[in-house]
Amino acid sequence: MSTDIMIVEDEPELASIIADYARAADYQPTVFGDGAEALAAIRRAPPSLVVLDLMLPGLDGLALCREVRAFSSLPIIMVTARVEEVDRLLGLDTGADDYLCKPFSPRELMARIKAILRRAGNVAAPAFTLDAAARRIALHGQPLDLTPSEYAILAALARHPGQVLSRAQLLDAASADNLEANDRAIDSHVKNLRRKIEAVAPGLEAIRSIYGLGYRCDL
Repeated sequence: MSTDIMIVEDEPELASIIADYARAADYQPTVFGDGAEALAAIRRAPPSLVVLDLMLPGLDGLALCREVRAFSSLPIIMVTARVEEVDRLLGLDTGADDYLCKPFSPRELMARIKAILRRAGNVAAPAFTLDAAARRIALHGQPLDLTPSEYAILAALARHPGQVLSRAQLLDAASADNLEANDRAIDSHVKNLRRKIEAVAPGLEAIRSIYGLGYRCDL
């Protein structure tokens, strides 16, 4: 299964090259040229990793990184044409996991992405198999009979094992598909998901409640 990578880059040619290399490395890239739009997408459904350009129109890379760090620890690789040491340190102090100066080798970027994802363990839960095109999820190879809202919520959790997602983030994931949902509905959907997972894998606690924060996938 492909790991989803977000590329936030306002140079269309460079963004296209990075996306091509990402697909060749079996990642599933999405491209944004605007920081505010990227932030909204991350809030709806956090990717596994973000490749983030420092110089963006409107909300720049540093501001976007700060905003993301306020609610998520997802890996961020910052890329920029700035080579001064102060910019390098500022980027890392803002919360970036790595920093790459332009021009850079796309192969080096892919190697760094692979290394960071391996360290972070921030890949889709191996117990789950997600088919985004068909909107199906299987557990240990057995398909789960899910409603559209249940699929959206479980997909968001399964893509980020070990990471706590708030009810608001799960609500955004469901709302992204124009599904009817609210805070209470999220709890109800999670209850139904647990029941369906239990039916396939008795005794498996795949979704944990984190008091006061939200839910976490532990597979």
